Amino acid sequence: MSAPVVVRVEQPGDVPHIRDIVAHAFGQRAEADLVDRLRADGDALVSLVAVAEGGELVGQILFSRLPIAGSMGRVTEAAALAPLAVRPERQGMGIGTALAKAGIKACTARGLAAIIVVGDPKFYQRFGFSAAVARGLRSPYPGNAFMALELKPGALRAKGTVCYPAAFGAVPVEEHP
Repeated sequence: MSAPVVVRVEQPGDVPHIRDIVAHAFGQRAEADLVDRLRADGDALVSLVAVAEGGELVGQILFSRLPIAGSMGRVTEAAALAPLAVRPERQGMGIGTALAKAGIKACTARGLAAIIVVGDPKFYQRFGFSAAVARGLRSPYPGNAFMALELKPGALRAKGTVCYPAAFGAVPVEEHP
């Protein structure tokens, strides 16, 4: 079942609503604090919200700066997708899918080479994210939940180290099978 939503760029007045959405979606404040810190530190690249009929914000997705350090000083400009949040009572209605698709399109338009996510493989594989593509990358988040999507073909062919912004150090990682 799909709920009609409009996806748009975050506006300053959205911030308290985004905190509420993210905290409720994750059942804790750590991810909401992450969004605030990424924004405050200047690391947020793309922040989109889903707006339902009547103007209620029901979801949010954030992409932050995530350089990938390669050999000989080469840096690949990528983004970290985190978090993707939908109000619990609105989950399963296609809102997360709409946000993910719009976010990938926005990152592509910015000229980014890749997007990295740590999340549920069943959800993110639908958009082309792959643990196999991410295998050549060193990251503090191991396992099949660590996935990559190349926006520029071959961008992640070389090995490298993902350089997460400092804000990520305060967020507990949920393991996915």
